[in-house]
Amino acid sequence: MFVAAIRSVLTYLAVSLYVLIVAPPGMLVSAIFGAKEHLYVLGHFGVRMGLVLAGIRYRVAGKQHVPHGRAAVYCSNHQSNVDPPVIFKTVHPRLHILYKAELEALPVLARAFHYGGFIPVDRRNKEAALRSIDEGAASIRAGNSFLIFPEGTRSKTADLLPFKKGGFIMAIKAGAPVVPVAVQGGRDSMRKGSWIIRPVTVSVRIGEPIETNACRLDDRDQLIAATRHRIEALLAQGPV
Repeated sequence: MFVAAIRSVLTYLAVSLYVLIVAPPGMLVSAIFGAKEHLYVLGHFGVRMGLVLAGIRYRVAGKQHVPHGRAAVYCSNHQSNVDPPVIFKTVHPRLHILYKAELEALPVLARAFHYGGFIPVDRRNKEAALRSIDEGAASIRAGNSFLIFPEGTRSKTADLLPFKKGGFIMAIKAGAPVVPVAVQGGRDSMRKGSWIIRPVTVSVRIGEPIETNACRLDDRDQLIAATRHRIEALLAQGPV
């Protein structure tokens, strides 16, 4: 526990310093030239550095299911704070994220998210949340893929929490496929309520896409049920 605590502190310090050093010039370049590709390069390097320092390894199966040349909505279960960086690093080179509006309290990180095309969702404000969903659908139609965690928070058990509808509405409005993703192992690394990161191997399984071209908004519950079923089936296969 002591070694994991020291390692965790070093990881937090290194990642924080990295963000403070590289984010401002990266955002300045984006503001001047309207580019964001370099932000993803910097982001992937920072995530990789943090995972290595924390001792987080990963294995991935199902990469053949990633739609090439098409924007998609990647839908994953959520076990710990380790999940987002692992999925960001392993699934897609330019993965946008719908993130909790509470992260806006971190000014440098939130500003970098904005320049990268990430979209905050304030679930306490229905009108604002709907605007975020419309903004996300427009971004998908422009060719950007998104990661969503439909449970809305980390599950304390192996069972999936109820799925929220926003990300599925976004996929239907954009006519984008929903790609189920199952992540396992993160809970052993970082338990809810704990700041300590324990070295583990995280498993990521990517399932076959679910098309939404023929879906209407009234079909969202069926889309949610189908996605949930596929994620449960991926989890049942166990770690990679």
